[in-house]
Amino acid sequence: MRPTPAIARAPRRRIGRRSLRPWLWTLLGLVVVLILACAGISTYIGWKLTHTTPKPLDDSPDRHGLIYDSIQFESRSDRLQLKGWYLPGKTTEDATARKPNIIMAHGYDNNRLQKKAEALNLAKELVDRGYNVMMFDFRHAGESEGALTSVGYYEKYDVLGAIDWMKANHPGTIALLGFSMGASTSLMAAAEEPSIAGVVADSPFNHLGRYLEENLPVWSHLPNFPFTPMIMTILPRLIDVDPNAVDVLNAADRVYPRPVLFIHSTGDTSIPYRNSESMWQLHTDKFQLWKPANVGHASSYPAYKQEYLDRITRFFEGL
Repeated sequence: MRPTPAIARAPRRRIGRRSLRPWLWTLLGLVVVLILACAGISTYIGWKLTHTTPKPLDDSPDRHGLIYDSIQFESRSDRLQLKGWYLPGKTTEDATARKPNIIMAHGYDNNRLQKKAEALNLAKELVDRGYNVMMFDFRHAGESEGALTSVGYYEKYDVLGAIDWMKANHPGTIALLGFSMGASTSLMAAAEEPSIAGVVADSPFNHLGRYLEENLPVWSHLPNFPFTPMIMTILPRLIDVDPNAVDVLNAADRVYPRPVLFIHSTGDTSIPYRNSESMWQLHTDKFQLWKPANVGHASSYPAYKQEYLDRITRFFEGL
């Protein structure tokens, strides 16, 4: 009997690593390209946020009938040349009253004019009331030197340089009036300079690192994820600045027992008013908080001019 021939079997096709590998490599390549693209965008935006184009000065005190001196001084840290104006206060009826010299500090991506806050108009009101006022440009702003803005990290030394100039040229009590970044920076400078009698802080952030982690899309105009974590990782290495070192909450605590007047609108969507609230709550016996309603970031003076003036002059008179 003849043996039954074996049935030929077709070779099995192995669906395994070889057939899937091209798809895996393609997917991996796409992921790498996406990550690199996001990193590139984050680097570019981070660089642009710290290397803004300085805004030119398009107004001056003489247009408002003010006498002034153009001044120049050095930042206390790196001897950068900073420029500004000194506006002497007018003689008032109560010429014997001692009034502090006021140094005004502008916000991020602004110059000494702080246009939305109408800072020059505010300075005129203070000058008319007998206050000497100093307005200046931070580094990399207006007419001052500097290659980048560090949103408070180095600007603190610019305020300290302004204080040095005021002490050398017009001795007397000194108070600070800052807007946004300038408000936060003024608090940090006052924490290190005991000669500062008091601070008016209009719309400050309380901690740069935490603020950016929560609010960077306001400035970057990019989705929070993945760009905020990427920018926060890349930026400190890119410009050698640690945002967590800009701890304004800690600085406000060290300003105490000197008085601080916080002004922060409940309608501020750029820097939420809770930033000021958290600092005011540290020492409510010496710190004051005014929360105007329904106005934008650092814009309380244009909206509430008389009340704003009344509050800050009452504060200055109490120093």
